[in-house]
Amino acid sequence: MLNIHASCVAWQNQGILIFGPSGAGKSDLCLRLIAEHSAVLIADDRSEIELKGEKLLAAAPANIRGKLEVRGVGIADMPFVSDIPLALAVQIVPPGSEIERLPLPQRYKVAGGSLPLIKIHAFEASAPAKILLALKIGGTCDEKQQAC
Repeated sequence: MLNIHASCVAWQNQGILIFGPSGAGKSDLCLRLIAEHSAVLIADDRSEIELKGEKLLAAAPANIRGKLEVRGVGIADMPFVSDIPLALAVQIVPPGSEIERLPLPQRYKVAGGSLPLIKIHAFEASAPAKILLALKIGGTCDEKQQAC
């Protein structure tokens, strides 16, 4: 089992791994996915990732299960789930940095497995919708797709 600096939520029983530097907006993005799109918390700030068979599973360390840090509010107790198969990795990039308009498919390697990877700006209003769209289409568009 690998313990990494990342947050996770589950949406329709699919795990979304969100990573980036401290203060980048991981917890805020989780909160928006939970509040606006009925996602469920897996882990905030630290995630345990384990490869079982061909699936990467995500859970929270015992000491932070069901806890979400809400900046300016405090630590909130939240419903949570564990051992959810991960389906997408989301890398938060700094505001102002460029994100490719039509990126080639990318993968994020972790714990002996890999996931489709997208890059986003965490505080854009459309960030949660972009994540769920990428989850529905399996990551980024490939070269042959003209539209996703």
